[in-house]
Amino acid sequence: MAKAKQGAVKKPDPTKKQIVASNRKARHNYTILDVYEAGVALVGTEVKSLREGQASMADAFATVDDGEIWLRNLHIPEYHHGTWTNHAVRRNRKLLLHRREIDNLIGKLQDGNLTLVPLSLYFIEGKVKVELALARGKQAHDKRQDMAKRDADREIIRELGRRNKGIS
Repeated sequence: MAKAKQGAVKKPDPTKKQIVASNRKARHNYTILDVYEAGVALVGTEVKSLREGQASMADAFATVDDGEIWLRNLHIPEYHHGTWTNHAVRRNRKLLLHRREIDNLIGKLQDGNLTLVPLSLYFIEGKVKVELALARGKQAHDKRQDMAKRDADREIIRELGRRNKGIS
């Protein structure tokens, strides 16, 4: 087994997720029913900009048009070394899924009050993927119940920790 040189930089594991951007408000505003992983059709300067860790999913959403799924309003800033070939910052990007997954999603979306919400954008094995959730919007009282439950669970864990330490 060869020894690593001192000061050598370790390359990141290509099989691990390298998260570029995540939609932190999605789990607060929506009840997640199902999660899908989809590829994203990108141009070269978009990938280079993502490799620099720049993207924002704050207002991003997905729609179905003509049997295809599109990611809209995803902000990928221009690549700073790009020339006239740079991309439009908020262009519509096609999501790559299998036909049966698309048909399944279309059927579920037509049935009820469901929407497609992107949860995170990441690299895996050198390819850009998006984690897409089939979700239902939460009402204000649902959000309050979730926050109250989370606070109660946190307080229970604290109390159990105190009892284990012998502090009453």
